[in-house]
Amino acid sequence: MKKTIPLTILSAIFMLTFIPAAQAGDPEAGKAKSVVCAACHGADGISPNDLWPNLAGQKEGYLVKQIKAFKNGERKDPSMAPMVAALTDEDIANLAAYYASLK
Repeated sequence: MKKTIPLTILSAIFMLTFIPAAQAGDPEAGKAKSVVCAACHGADGISPNDLWPNLAGQKEGYLVKQIKAFKNGERKDPSMAPMVAALTDEDIANLAAYYASLK
């Protein structure tokens, strides 16, 4: 009798082989970079104002996606555009790692 590998296992192996691993950011470097963010989003990532969201505890991938969307103009906000304009991909990863690490 011939044994076969279930399709779900083959799919999982394929995905793990060909999808690049996400580079995790450095929370300490993100904390140092977050000083500017604190003016609106709070020193601990908890916004003091209902106009701006809390960043503490957000998922890292979500934060990366949203910051990049502000940077590339996909999301438009006159306050955020100048804040993210000079951020590198490494800065974004670090900020996301920092805020995701907060409770």
